[in-house]
Amino acid sequence: MSEQVVAAEIHDTQLSDALGERYLSYALSTIMSRSLPDVRDGLKPVHRRLLYAMLQLRLDPSQGFKKCARIVGDVMGKYHPHGDAAIYDAMVRLAQEFAVRYPLVDGQGNFGNIDGDNAAAMRYTEARLTEVAQALLEGIDENAVDFRATYDEEGEEPVVLPANFPNLLANGATGIAVGMATSIPPHNVAELCKALGHLIKYPKATIGKLVEVVQGPDFPTGGVIVEPRENIVEAYATGRGGFRVRARWEMEKVKGGGYRIVVTEIPYQVQKSRLIEKMAELMHAKKLPMLADVRDESAEDVRLVLEPKSRNVEAEALMEHLFRLTDLESRIGLNMNVLDADHVPRVMNLREVLQAFLDHRHEVLVRRTEHRLDKIARRLEILAGYMVAYLNLDEVIRIIREEDEPKAVMMKRWKLSDLQAEAILNMRLRNLRKLEEIAIREEIKELEAEQKDLKGLLKSQDRRWKTIAGQIAEIGKRFAGDTALGRRRTSFADAPAAEVIPIEAMIEREPVTVICSDKGWIRAVGGHLTDGSELKFKEGDSLGFLVHAQTTDKLVLFGTNGRFYTLGVDKLPRGRGHGEPVRLMIDLGNDHAVAALFVREPERKLLVASTEGRGFVVNEDEVIAQTRQGKQVLNVKGDVEAAVCVPAAGDTVAVLGENRKLLLFRLEELPEMSRGRGVLLQRYQTGGLADAKVFTLADGLAWHGGSRTRHFTADELQDWVGRRSNAGRLPPKGAPKAMRFG
Repeated sequence: MSEQVVAAEIHDTQLSDALGERYLSYALSTIMSRSLPDVRDGLKPVHRRLLYAMLQLRLDPSQGFKKCARIVGDVMGKYHPHGDAAIYDAMVRLAQEFAVRYPLVDGQGNFGNIDGDNAAAMRYTEARLTEVAQALLEGIDENAVDFRATYDEEGEEPVVLPANFPNLLANGATGIAVGMATSIPPHNVAELCKALGHLIKYPKATIGKLVEVVQGPDFPTGGVIVEPRENIVEAYATGRGGFRVRARWEMEKVKGGGYRIVVTEIPYQVQKSRLIEKMAELMHAKKLPMLADVRDESAEDVRLVLEPKSRNVEAEALMEHLFRLTDLESRIGLNMNVLDADHVPRVMNLREVLQAFLDHRHEVLVRRTEHRLDKIARRLEILAGYMVAYLNLDEVIRIIREEDEPKAVMMKRWKLSDLQAEAILNMRLRNLRKLEEIAIREEIKELEAEQKDLKGLLKSQDRRWKTIAGQIAEIGKRFAGDTALGRRRTSFADAPAAEVIPIEAMIEREPVTVICSDKGWIRAVGGHLTDGSELKFKEGDSLGFLVHAQTTDKLVLFGTNGRFYTLGVDKLPRGRGHGEPVRLMIDLGNDHAVAALFVREPERKLLVASTEGRGFVVNEDEVIAQTRQGKQVLNVKGDVEAAVCVPAAGDTVAVLGENRKLLLFRLEELPEMSRGRGVLLQRYQTGGLADAKVFTLADGLAWHGGSRTRHFTADELQDWVGRRSNAGRLPPKGAPKAMRFG
């Protein structure tokens, strides 16, 4: 029979429908009860339950602390059926001054730090409410908000807090729901109160006017916002955007004319220890060539000391580089996606968020006023009964002494209500004095005056908004800009120009000699060597190139594959060893070699040519590569390789073939290109190009061979001057036997 009953409760349904229904329920739960804050009090359910539970435990700012374990236990047992770790983490964040602009929990003990260290276990820490949290809860016992049953229906919890404090914008919120997210940075309460007052006075105020008052976020860790003003206005107008925040720094002079940089504030939500660790990694990777050292001298305040490598480096240049590569500059997003008063998630702009808070405060004022009127009416009813008792005191005493049902008799005799009769019966004998009668009459008079005033408040919308404006002004006064908690911590600066800082500004300039062997092992040694004969290489290797340079220079390598590569001299290995294979630094294949190596000179012209005798002139600025893959300039294929890359300084080109024939022709006969195969420089029946050189004909041609140098004048070279692509003829007598001009 039981099996039949169970079978009857089984319903066939499509898997997709079942999954869709369950996932929708999960998504709604995440959006409504976990991730998105309420626009009215700026809280998520776990925070709201925490504050309400602490209120029930009487943890007012003027009272003592209680163990966090006790608080978490109450929250979990009565209101929030989730893990104690999640509840405690939420409480810890509300107490962290570097995480929350206006803390809602006053913590005692280790609640973590800006380095990212965790708080102590909940059994060691204690907490109570702050004045800000007390303002959020103000009036909660005066029917200011609705209550609902807790998860086990054994108690009640508030749906929203009365919120006599603009908490959503003041403390901000972050959360990731299903298909949506929220990111609201903290703001300055004094500015928010001014904006709210302005909106009460001018309900149609524009976003631009409100942004003049609410200048931008105000982070608990300070910093400098460098976002353009028009971007800030647009972000608040749409509810979406972001803010670039930089660390605050200053220069300190040191002995010897040098300086150091001290960072006193870091961007919001950046862990100081992780920031230092990242800097150390970049320094080890040689990506911060201008920075010599970073150390943490922080105590209660942040103090990061940055030591530059050279006092000649400008502090601004160093910081710009650090801003680009580290979290000393970060971007804080703005996505004001919140739950409105109807619990519908939507993105609001600044004016809508402020107006939603004002509407909530208006509803709270009306409900608290009505609640107070009910209390006054009840009290006046009781006091009216007391007056009857005083006027008929002897008869009341007789009835109480002699009648079996004194309550019913009194109600019938003087037409009293049940409440009045019950109050008379509960009256203490000590109150039966003439003085008490006078006090009751005074109380009635005061209550009737208050009742009249409150009824007038409910009838007048202008008076209600004036009252709300006064409440907001009082909050603004409590957290004014001249108070320790209320002063603005984040300042503004002009957005930096998007310009690339030259690497030369970041490297200490010193002379070095770049040594590259025939097999491609490269290194740099200090100073300018004049003799490379004593240099040592691996067995079977020898000197290929010896170049004088500065550490701020760029090296240009020309491979036999026709590609140009660029290397920073400061990136080369230093020391007395053999160096490192250049192929580890650039993508030069094992079947190709370095054909030329020289220091970059901007705007210089180069002559490039291949072994088949083809080439052209190229501007050196066109060959600079930005990646290790290099830049293809001279097109070669098959057995043809790039062979020559020399400066094109002069008016005549000298070409020497492997057949030892020499040809001279005018440089203007060569085209200037950025990439290609080039034109024929010299024609060969056998062999190919051995070497080429550009010189000024009037100055003659210098031909180096070993320890011997031969200089040919213009007159001696006239018989070899011809047209491009000619075959040429054997060199003049006395020319070195070397197949290169040297």
